[in-house]
Amino acid sequence: MLSVISSILSALGGFGIFLLMLAENVFPPIPSEVILPLAGYTAAQGRSALWIVIVAGTLGSAAGALLWYYVGRSIGVDRLKRFASRHGRWLTLTPREIDNVDRWFDRHGRWAVLVGRMVPGVRTLISVPAGVSGVPLVPFLVATLAGSAIWTTVLALAGYELGERYSQVGNIIGPASNVVIGAAVLWYIWRVVTFGRH
Repeated sequence: MLSVISSILSALGGFGIFLLMLAENVFPPIPSEVILPLAGYTAAQGRSALWIVIVAGTLGSAAGALLWYYVGRSIGVDRLKRFASRHGRWLTLTPREIDNVDRWFDRHGRWAVLVGRMVPGVRTLISVPAGVSGVPLVPFLVATLAGSAIWTTVLALAGYELGERYSQVGNIIGPASNVVIGAAVLWYIWRVVTFGRH
């Protein structure tokens, strides 16, 4: 995968970073903790400008988040509640709990998106409930761009400063992402098993 990413960066420059970060948000197995440090390293070598890496990475990340936001909008709260009334165990939510989550997003959705865009394993997923609960587009975009810019800048700067040791970034963030995903899977299994119990 690293050689493919490197080839795309060499061939397409900033547009390649945009495409890779878009793909990272649509197909999460393509990790930003590999793409951005490598792009930062290429900037340190003079093959790109650091600001181009940051801007392209941020815009690509936001574009991918926007796609999932509209997936959530297309589902909507009412359709999700109908699904929960029939298959609540597998969704692990009752219609009443969906109403509670919707009200929570009405109050805190923008901050949830901002913070969620900087959490490995959550970055992509946070856009779906934001769309489902109807977080307005402009606040969603502002929060998404801000969170994505922070995440992109940190990873690109790490690669820029570490130089040939840029892969250490992935070695640190990768396990953290796995812990978050593992915890989410365990939480989901627990919710399925205990669903409907008081």
